[in-house]
Order: sequence, then structure tokens, then C-alpha cells
Amino acid sequence: MEKNQVVARVGEKQITQEYVENVLKNIDPQRAMQFASPEGKQKLVEELVNQELFYLDAINKGLDKDEAFVNEVEKMKENLLKQYAINLAIKDVTVSEADVAGFYTENKDKFISPESVHASHILVDDEATANSILEEINDGLSFEEAAEKHSKCPSKAQGGDLGSFQRGRMVPEFEEAAFAMEAGAISKPVQTQFGFHLIKVMEKQPSEVSPLEEVKPQLTQQLVTMKQQEVYYNKIEELKNQFPVKINL
Repeated sequence: MEKNQVVARVGEKQITQEYVENVLKNIDPQRAMQFASPEGKQKLVEELVNQELFYLDAINKGLDKDEAFVNEVEKMKENLLKQYAINLAIKDVTVSEADVAGFYTENKDKFISPESVHASHILVDDEATANSILEEINDGLSFEEAAEKHSKCPSKAQGGDLGSFQRGRMVPEFEEAAFAMEAGAISKPVQTQFGFHLIKVMEKQPSEVSPLEEVKPQLTQQLVTMKQQEVYYNKIEELKNQFPVKINL
């Protein structure tokens, strides 16, 4: 459907496909999904028609000249103008590649990626069962098959795989054992509040500084925000010299 196609008319007002699309772009995405079907679009157009009818009725009754309405418009206009002026003051703020690289070099400690462990586990109720499973693994049963066969953790569906995690994500006993192990190792039974675990460490990633290219987008935005705040407060100081301010608190 062409954007300039007229989907409804209310008096002299034409509601175009482009107008409907713009309305959809400016409402909550979940709510917009309600209008994705032909029936939903029909309901949206009908609602837009209803709103136009109220608008025409308000104009005919001169409600746009009501004192209460005029006051509300002035308040909205004032708030919009404030925000517009602020946006105008900071809209051209940018940071250079050199600024980003310099900040990164001077603050590498802020971009350290903590060490992590990729581990799997088998969870059972008692130590004897855990030791029995460990014997099965030592006799040739794969850890993943043992997890699917014996573990009471939902991760059994993935062969016990818990994915990668950093310190502070697991209960202390489990975490201490996992981070102390070498990649490829399988632990003896480890007791936690949930039961007894056999842990297999798949991979370990040491703590390291994230490369600049990895953090560059978020760092750039951070520096732009910091610079915008600087420009904002400098502008305020300039305006305070131009307009008298007195705070009575």
C-alpha cells in the first residue's frame, strides 16, 4: 500500500497510510502488535477516525480557547521549549577517536573482564551415589551421558552444561571447587545446600583487559554523555550570569 494512500476521511481531514504507520511507530511495540493484522489495522483506523471526530467537535465548540486548555498548552509549550533548548545546546557534542583511545589507555583497569569458568555438573542427593557415578565415568561412561542418566538438575537435558560463569554466580562451595580446577578435570563429590555435585570444567578464561575495539561503542557513548554534562553545566553557569537566580531554601 502506498504511503500517500488515503485510508479514511473525516470532514476535510485525510488519514493516510503514512500517518497510520507513524502512529504505529510511536506506540509501545507490544501494543502495536495488536494492529498487525488486517482486522487490527481496521480497528486502529477506526480509533483514529474517532479521535478526529472529537477534535472537530472541540474546534466547533471553541474548546481550544478555553482558559484551562490554553493554560495546559502553555505549560506543555514551556516544557517542550526547555527540552528543545537543552537538546540544542548538546546536540553537536562529539568525541574523537583519540579521546576514546586516550581514555582507554589511561583507565585500562576499568575494562578488565573477570575470570570465568565453563563447567558442567551432575547433582545427586548423597555422596555414595556421587562416588558410584564417578566410578562409572572412570570406567568409560561420558560425563554428559552420566548427567543425563543420573543428575536431578534440569541441566541434565544439556548433559549437565551450566555454561560460563564468573565469581559470585554460584554457591561458594561449588564456585571454590570449579575455579580451583584445571580445564578438562572432573572433581570428587562437592557438597552444597542442594546436594552433592560432580563438576567437570570445560574451559577456563583468565581475567584480562577487554580490547579497545570490544568496548569502543559503549566507551564512546559514555564519553559523549560525560562531555554533554560538561557542556550542560557550563551553559548553566553562563546563563546564571545572564539571568538573576535566587533560591530561597
